[in-house]
Amino acid sequence: MTSEKKVVSFGKKQNKKDKNETHLEYCSFCKRPNTEVPKMVKGPDVNICSECVLIAVQYLILQDGVLSGQAQKILDLLWDVKDK
Repeated sequence: MTSEKKVVSFGKKQNKKDKNETHLEYCSFCKRPNTEVPKMVKGPDVNICSECVLIAVQYLILQDGVLSGQAQKILDLLWDVKDK
């Protein structure tokens, strides 16, 4: 398993815990725990998993119904990375 962190915190200092200890964090949007999603971003009183971030980015880019060339590149990059 990689040493990559699954939960990244913003806004508060991270607690130094035993590296072998799994601390459950839940996505505020889909309610899945960090053990069931690729990554989790933890903010002040809110968490969002990487999959909900992708959905939100796609919605924000597509909300006007017209994709700019730059927006299409971003979407292609995000979905290409997720599929690998």
